[in-house]
Amino acid sequence: MLKIPWKRKQGTKSYAYLCARVRAMKSKLLPKEVYPRLMNMEIAEITRFIEDSEYKKDVDELAQKYDGANLIEHALNQNLALTYRKLLNISAGESHHLISEYFMRWDIWNIKTILRGKRYRATDEEILESVVSAGQFGYHDLISLVHKDAPEIVETLKQNYPLEEYSEERLDHFENVLDKFYYEKLIEIEAVRNPKTKSHRLFSDIIRTEIDIKNLKTLFRSAKAGVAREQITDMLIPGGLKLNMIALIKLAGLSFSEFIASLRDYPYWDSISGIVTEEMESLIDVETGMDKYWLEYAARISHYYPLSIVPIMDYILCKKNEVDNIRMIVRGKEVGLSEDMIRSKLVL
Repeated sequence: MLKIPWKRKQGTKSYAYLCARVRAMKSKLLPKEVYPRLMNMEIAEITRFIEDSEYKKDVDELAQKYDGANLIEHALNQNLALTYRKLLNISAGESHHLISEYFMRWDIWNIKTILRGKRYRATDEEILESVVSAGQFGYHDLISLVHKDAPEIVETLKQNYPLEEYSEERLDHFENVLDKFYYEKLIEIEAVRNPKTKSHRLFSDIIRTEIDIKNLKTLFRSAKAGVAREQITDMLIPGGLKLNMIALIKLAGLSFSEFIASLRDYPYWDSISGIVTEEMESLIDVETGMDKYWLEYAARISHYYPLSIVPIMDYILCKKNEVDNIRMIVRGKEVGLSEDMIRSKLVL
């Protein structure tokens, strides 16, 4: 039986120690001025560039197995997982608990990745190459899951996740259930549900803003596709900062033009007002704009309370964004996207 270590014994390390370590780690992130240089490099040159950075050990270790874009992809994933594991190892007490709960998002990511792999008949090795062991599942836990078939995986996870009997045709529903479960657990954390300190209020705002962004993306896609309100409401996640369920239900099912007009009442509108048009065919720029808003918001409030969980969350988001940006550049070059197209997808 797979055991999921939800919590670790609380320790005594202070936020002063942890935040000092995190500041040092953040100083090693790539500055935004580097990305135009990466855009002008070939994939082999990008590999050599990141080999001279914090990714050196990962590139060197994986170079015996991969090359080209795949080498960079796996080096990025490994480095991200090890970085997040390091945060868990150097944190204790409240900080460890909050980081650990937030990192459960990677368990959800891995479960979805494994089930998708099973659906499309990927080999166990191919699936394991795509997981990121940055959550509460260790790599050996993931190996144990991957070696099962999809119904067995779901049966194993039922002890900790609200999953029904597995069906390939309902994989989208499974993924939605997992996402909602993750965010429902997050907003049930005392620091989010009932914040009593400035630090907890800011942490709560970051989590609830993330929920708003995720719901807005769902609403944008649904409005563009003309999905009926009844289908949309099942995909929405309660607990947002500015968009409660009443507001979300009002927005669900509107035509695309009505939906756009209604968004002008919310603070997120400024981040996408120059992008959204009724005739737009792709929502990529809109989603990138909302991601930028979220990152800038977390960065801004991280300065309000420097010895707290908030600057740690800012670093967590910045590190993930760095990995996503490098991956976007490399994969974009691999498939021949134009520089303008790649640049529009970067969140700087």
